[in-house]
Amino acid sequence: MTAAENVCYTLINVPMDSEPPSEISLKNDLKGDVKLKTEALKKVIIMILNGEKLPGLLMTIIRFVLPLQDHTIKKLLLVFWEIVPKTTPDGRLLQEMILVCDAYRKDLQHPNEFIRGSTLRFLCKLKEAELLEPLMPAIRACLEHRHSYVRRNAVLAIYTIYRNFEHLIPDAPELIHDFLVNEKDASCKRNAFMMLIHADQDRALDYLSTCIDQVQTFGDILQLVIVELIYKVCHANPSERARFIRCIYNLLQSSSPAVKYEAAGTLVTLSSAPTAIKAAAQCYIDLIIKESDNNVKLIVLDRLIELKEHPSHERVLQDLVMDILRVLSTPDLEVRKKTLQLALDLVSSRNVEELVIVLKKEVIKTNNVTEHEDTDKYRQLLVRTLHSCSVRFPDMAANVIPVLMEFLSDNNEAAAADVLEFVREAIQRFDNLRPLIVEKMLEVFHAIKSVKIYRGALWILGEYCSTKEDIQSVMTEVRRSLGEIPIVESEIKKEAGELKPEEEVSVGPAQKLVTEMGTYATQSALSSSRPAKKEEERPPLRGFLLDGDFFVAASLATTLTKIALRYVSLVQEKKKQNSFIAEAMLLMATILHLGKSSLPKKPITDDDVDRISLCLKVLSECSPLMNDIFNKECRQSLSHMLSAKLEEEKLSQKKESEKRNVTVQPDDPISFMQLTAKNEMSSKEDQFQLSLLAAMGNTQRKEAADPLASKLNKVTQLTGFSDPVYAEAYVHVNQYDIVLDVLVVNQTSDTLQNCTLELATLGDLKLVEKPSPLTLAPHDFANIKANVKVASTENGIIFGNIVYDVSGAASDRNCVVLSDIHIDIMDYIQPASCTDAEFRQMWAEFEWENKVTVNTNIVDLNEYLQHILKSTNMKCLTPEKALSGYCGFMAANLYARSIFGEDALANVSIEKPIHLGPEAPVTGHIRIRAKSQGMALSLGDKINLSQKKTSL
Repeated sequence: MTAAENVCYTLINVPMDSEPPSEISLKNDLKGDVKLKTEALKKVIIMILNGEKLPGLLMTIIRFVLPLQDHTIKKLLLVFWEIVPKTTPDGRLLQEMILVCDAYRKDLQHPNEFIRGSTLRFLCKLKEAELLEPLMPAIRACLEHRHSYVRRNAVLAIYTIYRNFEHLIPDAPELIHDFLVNEKDASCKRNAFMMLIHADQDRALDYLSTCIDQVQTFGDILQLVIVELIYKVCHANPSERARFIRCIYNLLQSSSPAVKYEAAGTLVTLSSAPTAIKAAAQCYIDLIIKESDNNVKLIVLDRLIELKEHPSHERVLQDLVMDILRVLSTPDLEVRKKTLQLALDLVSSRNVEELVIVLKKEVIKTNNVTEHEDTDKYRQLLVRTLHSCSVRFPDMAANVIPVLMEFLSDNNEAAAADVLEFVREAIQRFDNLRPLIVEKMLEVFHAIKSVKIYRGALWILGEYCSTKEDIQSVMTEVRRSLGEIPIVESEIKKEAGELKPEEEVSVGPAQKLVTEMGTYATQSALSSSRPAKKEEERPPLRGFLLDGDFFVAASLATTLTKIALRYVSLVQEKKKQNSFIAEAMLLMATILHLGKSSLPKKPITDDDVDRISLCLKVLSECSPLMNDIFNKECRQSLSHMLSAKLEEEKLSQKKESEKRNVTVQPDDPISFMQLTAKNEMSSKEDQFQLSLLAAMGNTQRKEAADPLASKLNKVTQLTGFSDPVYAEAYVHVNQYDIVLDVLVVNQTSDTLQNCTLELATLGDLKLVEKPSPLTLAPHDFANIKANVKVASTENGIIFGNIVYDVSGAASDRNCVVLSDIHIDIMDYIQPASCTDAEFRQMWAEFEWENKVTVNTNIVDLNEYLQHILKSTNMKCLTPEKALSGYCGFMAANLYARSIFGEDALANVSIEKPIHLGPEAPVTGHIRIRAKSQGMALSLGDKINLSQKKTSL
């Protein structure tokens, strides 16, 4: 028998620390009062489950315990009769069981419905036809009992008896059919219908045909069984589809979410007509919106995504994009992320306008809303989705840009950075939108709060202002943002001018300041009582500079140089030219002066000084070569970068579409549904059978066909062949737990008693239950299963030993120490993707770093990178174009995520030492960063172990 057929009904947890009681003491207790009898009966049940036979107690229990009417005793007796051996060693029924059979019959006629019902449940577990035969009239009578609990269990009892011993009740299907017609209770009808499906499908279909119009009025448990029947019938006999598909359509309107979900799933498998797909998708969308549980929403969204993967269904779903967007009302970020991705995949030129309108409304809704922690991330998602829409459908860009530009002044830097990236791409690709973008950018420029966004905005304005008026506007905005110049002098005046006698002033140590003339001015460091107001009044750029952020100054110098050179080419009057260049040079000089003074919080860096000085030199000379470099080559670089990015996106989309396209070869046979035999309908697996197998853990994985991926490769030997007990384990890793299937072989000629597998764990592993002891006959073997829970991604070790007693030996317990089982971190790590910005942010945030030195025999850089990717399950984020070519060194970013939601980042920096010859191995370092120490260390260990390529 297979494991699935050999069912064990009763599992009782046994405390192993107490000594088992003797048979005599149990006999005495079983003759005592009700409390003693209850306790004694519990002990007997536990001992029988542990393998004790206790034949002497059977008659005592029949005489002293069986006649009692106590409900607890009756319940315990049902467990006892289920597990006690009922036959002699030669297979005949014990004589005493006739007495027990009479007691069952009385219980089946008991006035209490609980006792009747639980006895009927117990009869489902009996496998002895001789015991059941005398009880058949009483079981039949229970079908007419007034209480639904008894009728429900009577149907189950008749079903199991009919399935196991058909001769005892040959008319069961007819009996149950008649019962079903007259029954009113939903649970009884469900059990009866269930039995007819499995025992006599034709009768079940006859019954369904008579009441097909009333299906909507049935209870949800019966509706679920009806859906299953229709699926199975149509799957086996496709010609029946027309008869029942209307019923499935009606069940889509059921009040029960479970029925709607199953009906939609069944409808999709039975029909691929656009109306059916549309009805099922609509049903899924309603479920997502109405169900409050986020897990349900995500599961149903996955079903919608599966529908979209089918090329013929995609067109139908495109019409439902606006309905799908209703899901965005859910506050959960994961649900919103999936919904936006699905909408973006489905959007077409027909509905892109409506999609953009909805997304714009959503963006406006998120403005100034901070009550939810994910609002900022959601805003970022919306910005990216709008970006993708505009890139795919350029006509939409003009609608989107004005709304998004407002976000440049947003406090959330991530969303503003996404907008800036989008604006930069739009202004480069869509020439007709440049005046609009520049105008909008000048409007919001003064309100930008983040220095990083300010730098980006400056660059865009410097690069794309092409008219005289725009250039003048940029200069005006820069002056406005910088405040009064020269900065040093005006700051000193401000400090001095803000002193008032009525304010409390504290004097600090004297400080030397440099005036614009180059002389020193001495002033006390004063703090007045209104420093906050003074900070607020500062123009933005001035604030950044006084905070010591001079990188923005270098960016400003480049922008001023570009617009000054462009102004010179546009305006012919020498006086105006000189005036504009002089103003630009004055701004740069005053910033340099400020950087060298001690006013800012941090002094200017040498790099920024060099950059500003270079720009001053360029403006003083105005050579044509520099004009070309500043005004042409910068834009060409951007153009190259954007085209490479676009090409990469197109390539990935092409790969996706190639995956999804179902190609039909010229010589493929055409199957006509009317001409196919029943057994040829193997195009779709039986969904109900698949879900049952998945629940039992028997899922057939596709990779199992590969002989190398067989179970034998994962067997770990735990003891030596010469040990008295040989053990080996198969380690089966599920998502959050590990099942150890340990084979234990007794290699001695003695009987081993209390043979126990004792395990302990190291790392974030936890043993769920202690394996129970066994008795092994000479040269016998047994399988022991142990469950280990996994809490995080770390390398874990399971170790332990096997202890046993030798039958008849007076010595202490014997012990065999087992080898360690190492749990591989790779079973929990999956490749994942993230943007460069997210990668850099995580790299800065994660506190654990592990640096691994490259030590390998691989001589090719690319080959080494591929080897690392394969052995660590990580994904390379650096595009293939950046890694192509050969220059003697390589840098790549890798990313993966564990099933527990932990991120792992790695940076590979490797080079080929050319001076050591062509056969020299690759050298360099791999830096790993993770949030938890365990993840960083485990991944480092894994890389260290698998760096060298093994020769086959």
